[in-house]
Amino acid sequence: MTDLSVNIGALRLKSPIMSASGCFGYGVEYAGTVDLASLGAVVVKGLFLNERQGHPPPRIVETPAGMLNAIGLQKVGIEEFLSVKLPKLHEKGVTVIANVWGDTEAEYRAVVERIGDDPRVAAVELNVSCPNVVKGGMVFGNDPSALQALVAAVRPATRLPLVVKLSPNVTDVVAAARAAVDGGADVLSLINTLVGLSIDVETREPKIGFTTGGLSGPAIRPVAVRMVWEVRKALPGVPIFGIGGIETVEHVLEFLVAGANAVQVGTANFRDPGVSGRLVRDLAAWCERHGVARVADLSGTLKTRPRPEKVYV
Repeated sequence: MTDLSVNIGALRLKSPIMSASGCFGYGVEYAGTVDLASLGAVVVKGLFLNERQGHPPPRIVETPAGMLNAIGLQKVGIEEFLSVKLPKLHEKGVTVIANVWGDTEAEYRAVVERIGDDPRVAAVELNVSCPNVVKGGMVFGNDPSALQALVAAVRPATRLPLVVKLSPNVTDVVAAARAAVDGGADVLSLINTLVGLSIDVETREPKIGFTTGGLSGPAIRPVAVRMVWEVRKALPGVPIFGIGGIETVEHVLEFLVAGANAVQVGTANFRDPGVSGRLVRDLAAWCERHGVARVADLSGTLKTRPRPEKVYV
């Protein structure tokens, strides 16, 4: 039988399949559809100091091979999560990763301090890459020096593993990855959504109320796989969570082979609420068929071809 477990420092995952923040609620909403305890982890919807209402509609629009969203980080505050949502997840034996967001360094740190070293939480993921807010988010993720300072400011607030979710909307994702690690990140998540715009040509207005939105789904997967590969080459010892357009076990394997240690499944949950649980089973079956004893051994096994010295167009 294949060993699906993944050990990432102090973080122990039953499998490399996790839910992505923002696409799986707080996990409890899917309890009747997915065996939550079978997943590597549930990365909960982003947590802020206080409840947020998000942006006015329209907030979601379908696109070819994906969707645009500008929800605006609608969510419960940290106190309701700790007192209402987290106990339900803990009762079900769920490995929980708390995704955290703030407008300022102080707000990020305040949320993480409230989580502290709570034993019901396995790790903290900093969302420094949301493209659908005016403050916070990409303000940090697009500036390596600001990103490093933010991570360094938050790092002392918890002894839990610290994950930093990177933006693809940068010139050099490796520079952002290095900044996060230099600030104290234990794990990198990549990628978040790409900034996109969809227009209603009849009204000549954006189809999203916020004007732009975050593009997710299968359309972004090749970009995400490439960025995971680039960061793995540059930072071989840093654990990576791959995210972006995963729908099948082959997609999971793409990320693992490119260098990810585990993956997060996002947009596919909206089309198939049971996809994450199915992928755990499909990965085990694939490994059995191919004689893979430990899924962790697949990470970073990409065999690249030599590139020509000259490129002709």
